[in-house]
Amino acid sequence: MGRGRGGVAQHLAEGQSRVGPAPVGGPGGRGPPGRGGATPGPGGARSAAAAAVMAGAERRDGPGPRAPVLLVLGAAAVSLVGAQVTSETREVPEHKPADIPCSAYRFGLSNPRIEWKFQKGSSLVLFYYGGELTDSYKNRVQFSPNVIHFSTVTREDTGKYICEVVGSGNQIAKSEVNLIVQVPPAKPVAHVPTSATIGSKAVLRCTETDGSPPPTFRWYKDSMLMPPNPKTSPTFRNSSYTLDPATGELIFEPLSGFDTGDYYCEATNNVGSPQKSAVVHMEASEVNVGGIVAAVVVLLMVLALVAFGIWFAYSRGFFKRKE
Repeated sequence: MGRGRGGVAQHLAEGQSRVGPAPVGGPGGRGPPGRGGATPGPGGARSAAAAAVMAGAERRDGPGPRAPVLLVLGAAAVSLVGAQVTSETREVPEHKPADIPCSAYRFGLSNPRIEWKFQKGSSLVLFYYGGELTDSYKNRVQFSPNVIHFSTVTREDTGKYICEVVGSGNQIAKSEVNLIVQVPPAKPVAHVPTSATIGSKAVLRCTETDGSPPPTFRWYKDSMLMPPNPKTSPTFRNSSYTLDPATGELIFEPLSGFDTGDYYCEATNNVGSPQKSAVVHMEASEVNVGGIVAAVVVLLMVLALVAFGIWFAYSRGFFKRKE
């Protein structure tokens, strides 16, 4: 049995190279048939080969324990009958027709059963099953085994389309298409503080929610484009900021007097024309030391007047108890 266990891997390799697509139930084949049976098509011949290899291993090893053989065969069966997956991405302008192919259908599984699913975020919806489209797709989607055709797409159709084909031998092929419905960005909104203290942290944000794919952002100060790294530009080298084009966030830390100016942002996603926000003025100012001193002086004067009033009242006997 030691020789049988050690020779299983070698016999498996030899059996895979020798076995053809013939059915397993021929002469000398005492092992169980593969899950694909004798039906022609991808996976059938390979399942028969796996069964023939198991039968050959049984003849070589004799009636002893065959657990090692079954473990090796189980690993081979998973790889032969497991799901085959393809994936691609397609971009289509909004309100235009779109074709979503089912590449899994090309694997040629016998007696295929086709299902279509739509995934958006954590939501997964079955929209073609049992030869019928669900109600929300009936009026604008046409089905054929290898493709679904949208007469028109909207931004709500952006997501992942999953085509799953199951053959008669429980073989599975799956294809995925990530559909991006192209939508130009709307006018973004620039969130800019109108005043900020020099030396503090100032955060400017640019937001836009309509664009698909999500837009990238650029910032302008006094109508001049701000580079991602201020030290690379002679115009902005005296400023200290970080700029994230993906989120549209512009952070000054620390803020300097040079950063006073008129700001606006721009959103673009290569669909339509770039969109600009309204202009907002930000004033970077020093801490008003004089104002603080004046406020303290006024407060002290008020406290002094209150104290004097209390003393005067006591001295005139206004707070003495009557006997």
